[in-house]
Amino acid sequence: MTEDLRARYAAAGQEHVFAFWDTLAPAEQAALQAQLEGIDPARVNATVAQALAADEAARNETGARVDPPPADSVVSTVGGGADEAHYRALGLAAAARGEVGVLLLAGGQGTRLGSSAPKGCYDIHLPSGKSLFQLQAERVAKLQELASQDGARAVVPWYIMTSGPTRAPTEAFFREHAFFGLDPANVVFFEQGTLPCVGNDGKILLDTPSCVATAPDGNGGIYAALRAPRAAGDASVLEDMARRGVKYVHAYGVDNCLVKVGDPVFVGVCLAKQVPLGVKVVQKTDPGESVGVVAQKNGAFSVVEYSEIPPALSEARDAHGDLLLRAANIANHFYTVDFLAREVPAFEARMAYHVARKKIPAVDLADGARKKPDTPNGIKLELFIFDVFPFCPRLAIHEVARAEEFSPLKNASGTASDNPETSRRDLLAQQRRWLAAAGAHVADGVDVELSPRVTYAGEGLEAARGRTFDQTQNVEAL
Repeated sequence: MTEDLRARYAAAGQEHVFAFWDTLAPAEQAALQAQLEGIDPARVNATVAQALAADEAARNETGARVDPPPADSVVSTVGGGADEAHYRALGLAAAARGEVGVLLLAGGQGTRLGSSAPKGCYDIHLPSGKSLFQLQAERVAKLQELASQDGARAVVPWYIMTSGPTRAPTEAFFREHAFFGLDPANVVFFEQGTLPCVGNDGKILLDTPSCVATAPDGNGGIYAALRAPRAAGDASVLEDMARRGVKYVHAYGVDNCLVKVGDPVFVGVCLAKQVPLGVKVVQKTDPGESVGVVAQKNGAFSVVEYSEIPPALSEARDAHGDLLLRAANIANHFYTVDFLAREVPAFEARMAYHVARKKIPAVDLADGARKKPDTPNGIKLELFIFDVFPFCPRLAIHEVARAEEFSPLKNASGTASDNPETSRRDLLAQQRRWLAAAGAHVADGVDVELSPRVTYAGEGLEAARGRTFDQTQNVEAL
């Protein structure tokens, strides 16, 4: 170990990470040294101090002004119409030019679903038995087909952000399923970053005598992860995007079975508005729904959490009877690559991490034993993906129909909401509506699943006109 490394930690008041150095085997020493060389202890101290100060300020904040977003920032395509067709054409044209990429946030495990596998591997019990990953892969394939013109095949690269626990099993799942028919060269895996966990005293915690305790840096860690090399000596995701000519990115979370991957309408809305950043929302109708809303806080765009909104404001309605604060956030975003590569790094240092006080298993420095605390003993730090909003003066808010685009999978079977049963119900109900609109009939009690390779958003179902579906089935072709 170099004396310089120990000196850097000593200067930051974090020299205790070497407490067990002399007891470690050479391989353990090498592993700890490699980990410590990748951590800047002074930056850890500064990040913790900034996060704690922001947390204290937020808890003591009174009188923050919260307003609905400006009307000219909101575009609704609920109900469709000519505008939606115009936006779709803009988005498909961009995809045809190779300018659209999709970015999947897939770092979560299905812990609350009773599984340790990546959440994208989960099967919501559709007739096909397809996983969330497969549904989304097939939507990418269909989008490429819809965007292809004049015999030239469009390519929409798919960037998948995993975490430490999900990286290997996610890649293995894709290999086992032959990338669901996609070209592996156009599926790019990368990993979100981690940060050291610290004790309530600000000291870095050890998970074992030879390993610092770390935790993922939140979905807002995506911004730094896009710039980091995907492996030693490898290009970053942003460099890969630049090489391919990708200019626009649609980012979304893995747990929404209704997500329109690379949605050309959303992309078209943001292109028409000429904004660097867009967010897709659904309408909040119940004041008591525990969901963050896109609003303006003290004059800047923000996601304001349910707990931050006074009841009177949460229940306030406009002249049409709609909630004033109704733009429910669904973690679905548009970015220009230029914004991600140039603008975010300019203000990223001002984005304060959020403090999560947790019970973190850690080594007791007195005896070297790893102990599991009964009360919160430390802090995990994370950024949220929407923490960039206040730094972006031009934001497009695209309102869509909840029934068509949002059914999250958060909870295990048998719970009250957001579970596999509601996901399955919502997807099959959508496809029943599509078939009815095409002139088909689905018998009562029958479930018909339409492969995304058949239809992306209800288009191309003319062959179903006049058909009656009287058996539950998965339709792979019409």
